[in-house]
Amino acid sequence: MPQPTRTFALLAAAVLFTACTRPSPATSASSPLAGKRAEGQNGMVSTSQQQATMAGVEILRAGGNAVDAAVAAGFALSVVDPSQTGLGGGGAATMYMASSATVDHLSFYGRAGESDEWTRPDTGARTAERAGRGAATPGMVSGLLTMHAKYGTLSRERVLAPAIKLAREGFSVSPLLSRTIASASERVAAEPHAAARFMPDGVPLRPGQILVQPELAALLELIAVAGEDAFYRSAFAERLAYHVQERGGLITTNDMATYKSTWTRPLCTTWRDYTVLGAPPPMGGAVVLAMLHLANRSGLTNSAGYTQNPSTATSFAQLIRVAQIDGQRWRGDPAVMSVPARGVSSAQYAMDRSPQLFAPISDSMVAGDPWAADAAAVPNACEAFDPFPAAVPPRRSPGDAGPAALDYALSAAEDVLGEDSSFTSHLSVVDANGNAVAMTTTVGVLFGSGVWSDGVWLNSVGRNFDARTRGTNRYSNSTMAPTIFLEGNRVRLVVGAAGSQYIQPSTAQVSVRMLIFGEDPAMALAAPRLHPTWTSREVEVEPGFSPDVYSALVERGFNPLSRVGDILFGGVHAVYVAPDGRRIGAADHRRDGFAAAQ
Repeated sequence: MPQPTRTFALLAAAVLFTACTRPSPATSASSPLAGKRAEGQNGMVSTSQQQATMAGVEILRAGGNAVDAAVAAGFALSVVDPSQTGLGGGGAATMYMASSATVDHLSFYGRAGESDEWTRPDTGARTAERAGRGAATPGMVSGLLTMHAKYGTLSRERVLAPAIKLAREGFSVSPLLSRTIASASERVAAEPHAAARFMPDGVPLRPGQILVQPELAALLELIAVAGEDAFYRSAFAERLAYHVQERGGLITTNDMATYKSTWTRPLCTTWRDYTVLGAPPPMGGAVVLAMLHLANRSGLTNSAGYTQNPSTATSFAQLIRVAQIDGQRWRGDPAVMSVPARGVSSAQYAMDRSPQLFAPISDSMVAGDPWAADAAAVPNACEAFDPFPAAVPPRRSPGDAGPAALDYALSAAEDVLGEDSSFTSHLSVVDANGNAVAMTTTVGVLFGSGVWSDGVWLNSVGRNFDARTRGTNRYSNSTMAPTIFLEGNRVRLVVGAAGSQYIQPSTAQVSVRMLIFGEDPAMALAAPRLHPTWTSREVEVEPGFSPDVYSALVERGFNPLSRVGDILFGGVHAVYVAPDGRRIGAADHRRDGFAAAQ
């Protein structure tokens, strides 16, 4: 990675540096960016909430590894960030274990169940009476415990202890949680028992008030003792299924009892000097890898920056459109359908798609055909990792004219529900031994479906299925992209984001800033971003780019829209490992994020 400029080095020393190598985060309180940047020689944790970050740090200090810390932080986030994530949600994690130089990926997203209703469109399910229709079988508990069982070193009781304490004793409500409770007040109020916790006397909790969740604490204590059975095969599971169905949902006790997380192989590609590990389908890691390759093809990775450079910004806007339309087309649960994610994420396919980078800007984009690239061999550096395999292509009848004849393009009339207005959480962990976890979790939209059972908000990701991917007993679609960059056999960057369709562009933009333009991690996260759409010429822009960038977007054919940075525009949490071994944690100012060293 190029080193930061002298100007920024002086700025970092004067403004950004925080003394997070000391035991307590309070020692960095003098910095105006306290908790947004941390530096240390051992472990590092960055999450969307301070209490969850410190739960992970506590576990590292107790002798746990990166997986132990990620699991502890994930359970803690279920307590302190309930509008974004929780036990009623799900997610995905990409892992690297340094001692054996092995990689792994775990999918634990929400799943459609056994009911034939999952094959039908989710019509009319946005009403309070049918709120449960959006809830898929939750995978969070299975995912965290499955990760811990395979790679953790501390006991289950120990890694759950911080979350149990936060739920039992309470915690100070953050500004973001207060705001999201207010934003979703109608949804919260539909569950009287939950409203008593989050909106006492009908008023959303304010920042600084204490939120105690005894029902959630009791459930976490049961999980600590009995494991997955306490959540999936218990009286709790029966009550959850009954209440979801009571509110128009489809989850059954059998769906709960048979839920399993899925170990799979991460996507792998080589980019510049790095081996990049991405989240395979049904997650959206292929799109981030595609964006990196398209950045090379556009020439922007040979330019001199992003914020001040019009050609770099306009190139990024167009490559995001190209990659995201492929992500929308080529998705689904690979257990039940062919998804050519290896092809989409390859350098070969980026070369095939590169003419689109320089084409005139149109009102919509058309997906490409990655099947030939999908069948090609993976790069040599990826072979040892046994990456995500090639998919079996669909049969073509004689005379088929290629992608168009097979309806490969995304139709504007198609039922694409996506994760619009989704709210999610990402965490990144690197321990002292170089093990790393990138994990993204969610309940869907704010407080998920709005169905609450025994302290748990049920997700809304059952609404993410589209006309091609809908069906029974399968994972829902997601744009989540927990990503790890290796340089040789050493972790260089662990990164991911929250924010629905903003996840992939945010992850790619931040990664390029750090690894190509040499920006300090905190600066890379704080810098302005842009976000185009493949369905129009519009491109949302945050303030902070040079005036020439905005003018260039107009000249290129885009219609820029002003967007003030907020939680939807991507909440990135990252850990960068410098060549000298220093861990630099960075948390997005668009969230209540917090980074801290072991």
